[in-house]
Amino acid sequence: MMWNWKSKTPSNPDKIVISDTACLIGLANIGQIKILQEMYGSIIVTPEVIKEYGTMLPEWIVVKEVPDLKRITVFNKFIGPGESSVISLALETENSLLIIDDRRARQFALDLGLDIIGTLGLLIRAYENGIIPDIDSIIIKLRDSGFRLPTNTDVLIKAIKK
Repeated sequence: MMWNWKSKTPSNPDKIVISDTACLIGLANIGQIKILQEMYGSIIVTPEVIKEYGTMLPEWIVVKEVPDLKRITVFNKFIGPGESSVISLALETENSLLIIDDRRARQFALDLGLDIIGTLGLLIRAYENGIIPDIDSIIIKLRDSGFRLPTNTDVLIKAIKK
């Protein structure tokens, strides 16, 4: 994906960003949910994600129903309801980018040919685009809040700072 350095958002305006719950909760818990808006303008979630999130979401987060509920039922045999719903929606949404962190769900989405990014990848892109000046403090806050990050997080952060 190409980035427009002036607007600090993806230069592909056709990319539809859909998010699972983990990223929303993780960033909200540390007071940084606005990073999503600064990166993408608006994002889409499903009613299942809203239920998992458990509280009001900002107005720039749009809720969209998944048309194919049968697919969610099938996917629920392998992954959680939030992940099942956002993967289903991404499959039905042309040119989507799925924010998803659960390892099993990420692999499931990749196997289905979806374009994905996790919270860490999102933070790295935000750092590279100047949206967040200090990625280290955000990583520390996420860890302190109990958010599970990949085991290679420190290596990746060190690599982007070179």
